[in-house]
Amino acid sequence: MTQSTINFDVDATLKAMREGAGALGKDGFLTPLLKQLTEAAMAAELEAHLASDTAPNRKNGTTTKTIKSPAGPFSLDSPRDRSGTFEPHIIKKHQTHLTADLERKVLALFSLGNSYQDIRTNIEEIYDISLSNGTINAVTDKLLPELQAWRERELEAIYPIVWLDAIHYKIKENGRYISKAIYTILGVNIA
Repeated sequence: MTQSTINFDVDATLKAMREGAGALGKDGFLTPLLKQLTEAAMAAELEAHLASDTAPNRKNGTTTKTIKSPAGPFSLDSPRDRSGTFEPHIIKKHQTHLTADLERKVLALFSLGNSYQDIRTNIEEIYDISLSNGTINAVTDKLLPELQAWRERELEAIYPIVWLDAIHYKIKENGRYISKAIYTILGVNIA
């Protein structure tokens, strides 16, 4: 098995830190280290796969893809094998986000009532990553089964305290504007 070397320029990193450069983001000084560590781990995964493969197989270069991570986006050279049986575990095929941390942030922003545009702007400001509406939609769609289960849950028979409130909206229905009430009901249980 070959050893991958990490070429991390400590002097350049210390200089960037003294100058107040950001650690994360597109030009962050930790992003190259994350790239090198990820590539080294994937190369080790390929070596282990080739060593355990019973059929004749060998390396077949790399495929470049852009990975979006909390440290900022970076270009990753993902190794391949000749027979196409290598399935990386660290960053899977077709995966473009490094961790689920980004998904948790999108879900948290969505649950606070932020629009897709607000989510995109916040993620871009924090991580310097541009997300499409489709990506945000795919992440927020993971909440739909949980919301449906919550809507269909069994309610308790008795609630000692119940608050009722309504807000009236003008809604256009059949060519006329009519006033409709939206009710909010909050029940407090004993437990």
